[in-house]
Amino acid sequence: MAAEIEPVRASQMKSAMAPEFYLSPEVFALEAKNIFHSEWFCVGRLDQVPEKGDCLLVEVAGESVIVLRGRDGAMRAFYNVCRHRGSQLIRAIALPDAAEPGATRSARIGAAIVCPYHAWSYNTDGTLRAAPFVQFDAACPKEKFSLVPVALESWGGFIFVNLSEQAQPLAGQTARAMQTLGRYPFAEMRRGAQLVYDVQANWKVLLENYNECYHCGPVHPELCSLVPAFRDKGGAGLGWEHGIPHRSGAWTFTESGTSARAPFPGLSDVEKTHHKGEIIYPNLLLSAAAEHIAAFTLWPRGPDATRIACEFLFHESEIGKPGFDAGDVVDFWDLVNRQDWGICESVQRGMRSRGFRGGFYAPMEDPSLDIRRYLARHLGELPGIPRD
Repeated sequence: MAAEIEPVRASQMKSAMAPEFYLSPEVFALEAKNIFHSEWFCVGRLDQVPEKGDCLLVEVAGESVIVLRGRDGAMRAFYNVCRHRGSQLIRAIALPDAAEPGATRSARIGAAIVCPYHAWSYNTDGTLRAAPFVQFDAACPKEKFSLVPVALESWGGFIFVNLSEQAQPLAGQTARAMQTLGRYPFAEMRRGAQLVYDVQANWKVLLENYNECYHCGPVHPELCSLVPAFRDKGGAGLGWEHGIPHRSGAWTFTESGTSARAPFPGLSDVEKTHHKGEIIYPNLLLSAAAEHIAAFTLWPRGPDATRIACEFLFHESEIGKPGFDAGDVVDFWDLVNRQDWGICESVQRGMRSRGFRGGFYAPMEDPSLDIRRYLARHLGELPGIPRD
């Protein structure tokens, strides 16, 4: 007989943020300024721009940014704005394959970016190449008209940009992930498949949902069959630092719990049978199995709209094998994802009700308080963010 679980006391619950933090355009604008435009924001993978002249056109909470690999092979980012009259240099990119989530890959921009308005052109290092019928001299040199740069760094094959003029090193945001996921060979992984979702919910609702498993029993029966610990004790006491065990005989996130793919090289024995999860705030969620990573990139588009790219990363040696097929992983994750997005959209709709007076976190949801603490650090002493 299973041990009886002692319920938590209602008095132990903590107040969540006020409803306007999930609904207000003004709050979203403040988040854009103090978080999305000030923190390192994940925009893609290095293998999306493998060749010199390849670029991504990304939108970071309303700011259009060009991410490109220059003729010298270096990665750079610039605001998508011509220095002459402010026209967007790239308005759209023809895609050779399926649409990207918040970014698109060019066929190639070649040696220069040419403004469609007056044909000013720029080298891939951002310097002005030429301006028709304009002569520059020492009093007004071409160097004065270079594209405005955006800070860019990479970690584990992921590309991050930072729109702040005083960007701190990316390592500050990736330190925890480097510790908990340090043995996973991210730089040797390649994208084997991708799913893109448009979810009518605030980005924080999605992060809060990702951060707790109190909902897993009611929402994810298939997932809990694979990982019973997600259901037991209401999802309390999960040891994410060391990983969560699968059911007996299972070791990865597929319907069967197994795979013909080999575990990543370099993992510990525990990591070969346990599941790990991590967040690199504000917009990269990592779910690590023994032989694949599900990487969720959130693209906040408004207070009640978020585009999510779910990219499935596999070791390059597995992707290179004849007959490689990621279908078992994609099918299982798509099921779990749609269950999550549906309940998150229900939460978003419910918070608009006059009957909603603000939510609460039960003790087993304590990781969700990270969102509250994170906002408090970046938005300051605003009413509506409880400090208890």
